[in-house]
Amino acid sequence: MSSSKTSWPEVMGWPAAQAVSQIATDRPDVAIEVLPSGTSVTPGFSAKRVRVFFDGTGSVAATPAVG
Repeated sequence: MSSSKTSWPEVMGWPAAQAVSQIATDRPDVAIEVLPSGTSVTPGFSAKRVRVFFDGTGSVAATPAVG
């Protein structure tokens, strides 16, 4: 996959660990943060960060994107 990929809508509903693996394969240059849905995060954009929010079942709850 291109290194310019910036979002992963295809991983919605996946187990968080599987989504992290896919994102890391597509963009090995970004840091991936895995957080429970609803977690307060520091505002601000980072081109080298992807946040993966998961629900109570451990599934991805929002489309992960660079930022």
